Amino acid sequence: MSAAHSAQVPKQAPGNDVHAIDNWGLLQAPAAWHTVDLISDLHLQASETATFEAWQHFMATTPAQSVLILGDLFEVWVGDDAVPLDPFLQRCAEVLRQASCRLHVGFMPGNRDFLVGPDFLSACGVQALTDPTVLCLGSQRLLLTHGDALCLEDKAYQAFRLQARNPHWQQAFLAKPLEERMEFARSLRQLSESQKRPGMHFADADLPMSLTWLAQTQADRLIHGHTHRPAEHPLGSAQRHVLSDWSLDHPPQRAEVMRLQRDGAWARHSLLTAH
Repeated sequence: MSAAHSAQVPKQAPGNDVHAIDNWGLLQAPAAWHTVDLISDLHLQASETATFEAWQHFMATTPAQSVLILGDLFEVWVGDDAVPLDPFLQRCAEVLRQASCRLHVGFMPGNRDFLVGPDFLSACGVQALTDPTVLCLGSQRLLLTHGDALCLEDKAYQAFRLQARNPHWQQAFLAKPLEERMEFARSLRQLSESQKRPGMHFADADLPMSLTWLAQTQADRLIHGHTHRPAEHPLGSAQRHVLSDWSLDHPPQRAEVMRLQRDGAWARHSLLTAH
């Protein structure tokens, strides 16, 4: 299996554009990659067995040479040290290990699993991806991101994100007892669920920031998850693709893969009818 080339790219946008990226990743697809699958927002958890089993089957059978997971693979992640004590997380790790033996697997952190550590990914044979990352596939330059950083309208979340992505905050949080971290995660999930009301407006990707990111990285397409509203949106001469979340344990059921081809073709594949 050919190894993908990954690199960090420094900020290149001139001036003091508040929408500019400080740095991004660059993923150069080897010539052997003809098909790349993109997934996000599976929110895997022990209580939702149908979603886990669909993901397990997909990872074992996809014809792609690479699967890139763009965040929120897990419903919650409080530290790699939880894995030895959690049989479900161990099963997830085994799925990743088996998949990485036959294809490339990349993982980008989301807002639920940004604490997934390099030791866990390395043990599973999974490549860590910077958020955002430019995927060079054939002649295509595709800007990949989880999407939460683009949702500027959600000011309360952006304040938390700024704090939680700080290495000092993460070090202090991971130093707390595991049970205390798990209780903190439960409280955040309860708060999130309490805010989901019928007719409530949820923030979407900010247009000026999306356009700045595309211009800065010289990409012609932006692909992200996070919002759970899969769709295509024109961005001038570019395009924004929103990935599907996965939910097979309760209605409405949904699970899609965005499949990219080296020649520029792409399609959405629903796992409700076929894998």
